Amino acid sequence: MSWARLRFLLEIEMTITHINKPGALAFAALLAIVPLSVEAGTYDITVDEVKIDTGELVADGVGFNGSSPGPVLRFKEGEEVTINVKNNLDESTSIHWHGLILPYQQDGVPTISFDGIEPGTTFTYKFPIIQSGTYWFHSHSGFQEPDGAYGAIVIEPKKPEPFQYDREYVVQLADRHPHSGKRIMRNLKMMSDYYNRKQQTVGDFFRDVSKDGLAATIQDRTDWGDMRMMASDVEDVQGFTPLINGKGPAQNWTGLFKPGERIRLRFINSSAMAYFDIRIPGLKMTVVSADGNNVQPVTVDEFRIAVAETYDVIVQPKVDRAFTIFAESMGRSAFARGTLAPREGMTADVPKMRTRPLLTMADMGMAPGHEGHSMAGMDQSAMKGPEKSPPMKMDHSTMASPKKSAPMPAMDHSKMSMPEKGAPMEMDHSAMADPKKSAPMAGMDHSSMNAKESKPMAGMDHSAHGGGSAAKSTPFYAAGSGLTPTAANGGKFLNYADLKAQKRLYKFRPATREIEIRITGNMERYIWSLNGEKYGDAEPIRLKYGERVRFKFVNETMMTHPMHLHGMWSILDVGAKKWNPIKHVVSVSPGTTVYMESEVDAPGQWAFHCHLSYHAAAGMFRKVIVEGGPDAAQLEKSREGI
Repeated sequence: MSWARLRFLLEIEMTITHINKPGALAFAALLAIVPLSVEAGTYDITVDEVKIDTGELVADGVGFNGSSPGPVLRFKEGEEVTINVKNNLDESTSIHWHGLILPYQQDGVPTISFDGIEPGTTFTYKFPIIQSGTYWFHSHSGFQEPDGAYGAIVIEPKKPEPFQYDREYVVQLADRHPHSGKRIMRNLKMMSDYYNRKQQTVGDFFRDVSKDGLAATIQDRTDWGDMRMMASDVEDVQGFTPLINGKGPAQNWTGLFKPGERIRLRFINSSAMAYFDIRIPGLKMTVVSADGNNVQPVTVDEFRIAVAETYDVIVQPKVDRAFTIFAESMGRSAFARGTLAPREGMTADVPKMRTRPLLTMADMGMAPGHEGHSMAGMDQSAMKGPEKSPPMKMDHSTMASPKKSAPMPAMDHSKMSMPEKGAPMEMDHSAMADPKKSAPMAGMDHSSMNAKESKPMAGMDHSAHGGGSAAKSTPFYAAGSGLTPTAANGGKFLNYADLKAQKRLYKFRPATREIEIRITGNMERYIWSLNGEKYGDAEPIRLKYGERVRFKFVNETMMTHPMHLHGMWSILDVGAKKWNPIKHVVSVSPGTTVYMESEVDAPGQWAFHCHLSYHAAAGMFRKVIVEGGPDAAQLEKSREGI
């Protein structure tokens, strides 16, 4: 463990034990011999009202230092940073340092980390930089992030990278909408398909009749109607302009190169809602990092980037011509476009968008030929075939109302709180209800959720779960999914299974317990939740410092959700055991079960939520409380260093 990490943990322990408690003097003495960070940097950020020009419209928004996106913050591993944030808005604000490992008081989530930054005041963040790679920062207040309050973070490592490059660019994606975040949320609550501009038409109906027959087509439409949703529900919000570094497709952000140079492109998806499929026609991309952590290099033609993920790729254009960076939204409703070129003003052909995908019954967790629907969220990796699933007729329209659903074993649905029908909800994390006031759901181990009550999982074979078997083909997409990615022209598309850690961050050990997180919701009513409960109705997830927790995500919805745990790394199980990739966002596709593990080494209170802005606002959010404090000797024994 580095000195910076050790000092960081001891400072947290001082905060927990307080200066007047026994043992504090011993910690103070130990702190005195632990050296301070080698370097320190001071940065100033203002939060401002700004105008955002996408090339298609000029809209009011929120930005940092007078612009959106904000500045690229460049830190060095091992330094301690001081960041003064002045709020020039007429409402409270905050900054969350996405993916950074730091004391929870510096994490920037109102009501969980701190109280927020009031108008006209300055808040000073101060924390050590104990990692390297590509990250980003954004407001965690209201809808300021989708309104433009985001920026990039690049952290230079202490040691040389295990790959070479000659120049680099940040490529920060966003999905700017003509409507403000508050207005979008209000419209979604009134009419969930308000922004669905790709609905199936009468022409689609007759096309399907000619292909599948009248009876099958009518049955298909009836099934979707019974579930109160549409096969085109791939993107909640359409009508946005995708941006690269704040520039729309017509404005054409350009990065220059000399032929033969190796260029590192740091892709960051800062969108509110949009997943993107990224390719550079004419160039192979070598993925070298995911979510700030180096991976064993894998060369691809295309990759999908979830909301809030980051990927670093290296390309090497050897000819004197321009290349288009093309990022299609997953629903094929819009695209971002930029250019790599030897000289300013050069452009390359812009590909046409491909045919929009449609959800299938597999995306609803239903086996092909769905007579007797199988249960949504089934663990596809464990199935030998559709016939293995117990038949279960499922009406997805009742998901948000557990009283109407067939009860699952060991869970008393009759006592679950039913999300209310109600007025439009505006997102402000600082205003969310206090979970402590909510009664627990009888008959359910919430979050599984108290470490003291959970039994250890002895001798668990990690390779037998989740990604272990599914990873061999299309991991984390149900067989027959309409969302399974395919690269243009038959090229290689990056799968999660391709990601292997370059260096182990933790020693591989069995998890001490498993927590099941059911991803739940109702598209028609636009209610999103975890384990059937919205944030304001739920108890916190309680973890014990020093344990290793295995999270089982069961997606019972038709949407793809990027799940983000603050403060701790997420070790995604792709079946690679000790080489499983280390991430801060894990994307969970419809009809699938995905596993990740976390070493619980960050005491305090943390946020855990879907990173789709309007899903988090509608209730897909939790507080995580880590009980206990750091033990330097224990960490030295279980951790291989960061």
